[in-house]
Amino acid sequence: MNRVSVSSANAVFMKSLLLATLAFGSAAATAAQPAAVAAKADPAKGATLYESGDTARGLPACLSCHGANGNSTIVANPKLSAQFEAYTHKQLVDFTTPQRNNPVMTTYAKMLSEEDKRNIAAYLAVQKVKPGAAKNKDTVELGRKIYRGGIADKGVAACASCHGAAGAGIPIQYPRLAGQHQDYTLAQLAAFKSGARANSPQMTVLSQRLSDAEMKAVADYIAGLR
Repeated sequence: MNRVSVSSANAVFMKSLLLATLAFGSAAATAAQPAAVAAKADPAKGATLYESGDTARGLPACLSCHGANGNSTIVANPKLSAQFEAYTHKQLVDFTTPQRNNPVMTTYAKMLSEEDKRNIAAYLAVQKVKPGAAKNKDTVELGRKIYRGGIADKGVAACASCHGAAGAGIPIQYPRLAGQHQDYTLAQLAAFKSGARANSPQMTVLSQRLSDAEMKAVADYIAGLR
């Protein structure tokens, strides 16, 4: 092989090596870049939406139905204060699906952006809940037994096994229940039982095993938890 051929071969080899090095370096740099992180929820923005809505978008203030700081005074509307951020966000998303259709909330949830949903949920999570109280002394013991021990012969698990002995819930998985309005809790149990609400397979099964009297008793007992 003459010198020209050797030089040409070397040039080709060096060029190939350089290109390979550059390609590797580029791939490594790309791999080293962290995955895009979703913007952190902003409770302050959530507070503004909750308290004042957004007239430019036709969004009403949440407090008109759910009360100041999420402490609803309307027994048909849930208390939202101190609820887990992830749970509230999931419900707002679920309202936009057939799994949890509600004439008011479905319309409202569909008007919210993903950022809005996260901000409102973050705001409510840090609000202090006002306690409730059981009202029916004749059924409170039945409610306590169901909540704490379930009903073995009907295959009803203890509510406390998922929602905690004091109704504090388990973050992300199961909501806080303590102090919730009796009327609202009963309405949700009835909705799960009828299939009108279908965003929790566990609750659908359990509610179908409860009588109306049992649902009323446990809903009343839950209102007194704190």
